Amino acid sequence: MATTSIDELKIQTFMAMKEGWERKDWRQCADLMAEDGILHSVMLEPCKGRENFYERIRKTEKPNKSVTLHIRSIGVAGGVLFVERNDEIILNGISRFIPTVGILEFSGEKISYWREYYDRATLLAAIQEPAHG
Repeated sequence: MATTSIDELKIQTFMAMKEGWERKDWRQCADLMAEDGILHSVMLEPCKGRENFYERIRKTEKPNKSVTLHIRSIGVAGGVLFVERNDEIILNGISRFIPTVGILEFSGEKISYWREYYDRATLLAAIQEPAHG
């Protein structure tokens, strides 16, 4: 099945998000979201709005932390982008992996709704944060 140019644009948008995330260019990442876009890491409350998204991801930055998004598969089905990843978090020189699936909906060229599925305990262990609640 051939990929349409609209589908390719969605993939390119996510690849730009990946590049921004890995460079810690939070403004670039936020600018890929719709003004009223939503990030919903399903273990947390949804983050609504581009600037709230910016503030949320900016606060995750640490000087001794880097993140690489290793894409296992990416494609569009029913107009929705699916991204299976193995996110590598390196903290204090120690590398840990978090299997993740992102499901992204678009409004034009911008991400309007981004759902992230991962095991929260695995993520918290990787970033050395205690579980709350």
